[in-house]
Amino acid sequence: MPTYIMLATLTSDGVQTVKNNPQRIREVNREVEQLGASVKAQWATLGEFDFISVVEAPDEKTMARVSLELGSRGTSKYETLAAIPIDDFIATL
Repeated sequence: MPTYIMLATLTSDGVQTVKNNPQRIREVNREVEQLGASVKAQWATLGEFDFISVVEAPDEKTMARVSLELGSRGTSKYETLAAIPIDDFIATL
């Protein structure tokens, strides 16, 4: 299944949401599953991005739906990157 890297930055509303309800992070991950994708790994980070998630989805359309749904809430901004396994990348060269 294709892998994607999601980089998330919380808005001020998102910071308040996480501060008041830290479990909301896990709830969002379950919502991602309901949209047809799966969070395989996730880290809270310091710097430009607040969270980095490794997500598997069956195709780009599913991942676009996940990104748009999460982004439409106004609590986070997302940048989604398609991740190509290095062996597949080298084979294409």
